[in-house]
Amino acid sequence: MTLASLVGARRSALAQRLSHYLRLTSDEMDAIDALEHGDRRLPAGATLIDQDGPVDMLYVVQHGWLHSSLRLPSGGRQILRFHYAGDLIGTSSIAWSQAAATLTAVSDCIVSAVPKPALGELFATQRRVGGLLFAVSAAENVAMADRLTSIGRMDSIQRLATLLLDITARLRVTAGGVVDTIELPLTQADLGDALGLTKVHVNRTFREMEARGMIARHGRRLTILHEAELKAFTGFVDRYETVATEWLPAAAA
Repeated sequence: MTLASLVGARRSALAQRLSHYLRLTSDEMDAIDALEHGDRRLPAGATLIDQDGPVDMLYVVQHGWLHSSLRLPSGGRQILRFHYAGDLIGTSSIAWSQAAATLTAVSDCIVSAVPKPALGELFATQRRVGGLLFAVSAAENVAMADRLTSIGRMDSIQRLATLLLDITARLRVTAGGVVDTIELPLTQADLGDALGLTKVHVNRTFREMEARGMIARHGRRLTILHEAELKAFTGFVDRYETVATEWLPAAAA
């Protein structure tokens, strides 16, 4: 499917993702669609938001992958998080007028702009959707804390395995079914900057994981083998599959 075929003939990817957790009403779906003010295409490598630059928009990822990163005093970077279709991104900067991190396209992407006032209006008029967005954001923050713990306390194989399990779990939410094979558009430099490893160490770790029968690779396609055992090995917990919704207010009549 081309990027052009995705524009103008779809529901918001954010609405589709939220529908994984809660059956949304047509009014709620329409309200989420109405948040978005035009599509923007980004080629791989393009910067959407620059760290410390002015920002008055959030964005919904409709297609493709991006990452958020911080520039380090040494000139390097730390990749904080990867973003996929259905994500509302730029939320780390919602409290300020300057961006807290740089957002960069990993692959060719389509994003839709969401003015901050429009998000505020959604919270005022669609309380159930606002509460669900808050819950999903909280789950993402816990998942990020899990990954940071793996970087600080685990060896390179456990770090990489945790990241691959995290990516697979997140993609399953919007993939419409079980996913054990993913198309990985990340370079070894990307992975190294996310895991605190050199490119050489990432390459060596991939080869060791293949030798141990943990993963299989064919070009950019990667399959996780024996997922239950890999989860036990890393202590990975899927933070994306379910989000508690029983506390949310009832849908408006």
